[in-house]
Amino acid sequence: MADKAPPSVAAIAVSSVLLGLLAGYFIGQGKGIGVFGGPSNSRTSWPNSYDVKVHADSSDDQADDEEDEEEEQEEEEDDEEDGDGKELNDFRNSTEEVKLVLAVRTDLGMGKGKIAAQCSHATLACYKYLLKHPTSTPLLKRWEWGGQPKIAVQVKSEEELETLQAQAISLGLCARIIHDAGRTQIAAGSATVLGVLGPKSVVDQVTGHLKLL
Repeated sequence: MADKAPPSVAAIAVSSVLLGLLAGYFIGQGKGIGVFGGPSNSRTSWPNSYDVKVHADSSDDQADDEEDEEEEQEEEEDDEEDGDGKELNDFRNSTEEVKLVLAVRTDLGMGKGKIAAQCSHATLACYKYLLKHPTSTPLLKRWEWGGQPKIAVQVKSEEELETLQAQAISLGLCARIIHDAGRTQIAAGSATVLGVLGPKSVVDQVTGHLKLL
């Protein structure tokens, strides 16, 4: 049996190049995951070759501090005392859209962030009040299923806010006024926002004449 011919110089060269490429690839991958050590920098290797830059000043403590500040800001607001719910009409025979109108006092000079916070408090106050009284559950569900429409309008004084609330209550609507605790921009006890929730046509009887915020 004849001996095999030795591999040619070209074959040896091609094989050497392929082995070198493979070795380089695996060494590079090893360095990427820290197998071979290497200098540490501000980037962290993640699956699927995504590199995420971790900022030196980011930490769980900082995130916790920010959350605490947000909670403190939320605690600065003070909702009106709860009623007994006897004024609420369940509007069981109504099939129209249910909406929430947020009447915001513009004479207080509240900033955009403050207004947003107060409107959030008013929304939650109305929701919690209706949730607390089972006869209002169908109305609340209709509002939820309809996308929870919310409209912000302007009022010029606390007296106007209280007049609107009285009118809304007389019509059986959920009407909640938010009073501020006075730890930020405005005086303690100031009425800031009135939330009125109910069937569209009934709510419009109270707030339909007001300008949009």
